[in-house]
Parts: sequence; structure tokens; C-alpha cells
Amino acid sequence: MQDLADQIARAETRIFKAVFPGTTNHYDTLFGGATLHMMDEVAFITATRFSRLKMVTVSSDRVDFTHPIPGGTLVELIGNVVRVGTTSLQVRVELYVEQMYSEERLLAVTGSFTFVALDDARRPTPIRPVAAAI
Repeated sequence: MQDLADQIARAETRIFKAVFPGTTNHYDTLFGGATLHMMDEVAFITATRFSRLKMVTVSSDRVDFTHPIPGGTLVELIGNVVRVGTTSLQVRVELYVEQMYSEERLLAVTGSFTFVALDDARRPTPIRPVAAAI
């Protein structure tokens, strides 16, 4: 069996996106709902890569918007597994905003998402460690 820390490290997910006009509000900053959508997607991918099971979001906790995300910028979303339970796991997502034409980069949003593994009958199922390849 593989080490839990190695499994967590391999599940880290990084995605870059550009902030285009259709996703911004009247202040030309990224809509909060669009931000949450991106964060939940990265969290889902992270949870699935970790468990290799069917995962569903059951909660989002403490999402902090600390810096606006202007249109015409790039964002990097980074998802990491931070807690593993019997049938659930928690993923922390950090969203960094980058200016396209400079090195400026700021942590703009953080959040925590909890997922539950489901079996084919859509009931919670244990998260089994993935066996290491021989």
C-alpha cells in the first residue's frame, strides 16, 4: 500500500484560468458564484484523484474572499487534501490572482470543501487506500 502522504501529494491539483468579461460583475471583478464554481470543480478533481471513487460535495466551509479578481487577469486554483475520514475527505482550495503582464501574484480566495464517497447505490462508502502498483 502507498503511504497516505504520498497519495495526498499525488492528488494535488493545479488549474489555471483566464478571467474573461462574461464572468465579471459591474465592478469588472469575478462573480463570487463563478469563483465558487471554479473552486468546487478543483476540489472535486482533487478528491477524485485522491480516492478514485465517486465523490460528491457535501459542504463548503469558510470561503474567504480577501482580494478582488479583476477581469483580464489569470487565476491559479490549487487543491490539496487536508483531512481523510472513513467516508469523507476535506479539500482546501487556494485561488491566486496574477496580472497577465507582470509578476504580481496575490492569494485572493481560500476555502474548504468536504466530499463523501458514494457507492453505486449512492450511499456513503469507505474511502479505501489505493494499492501501489507492483
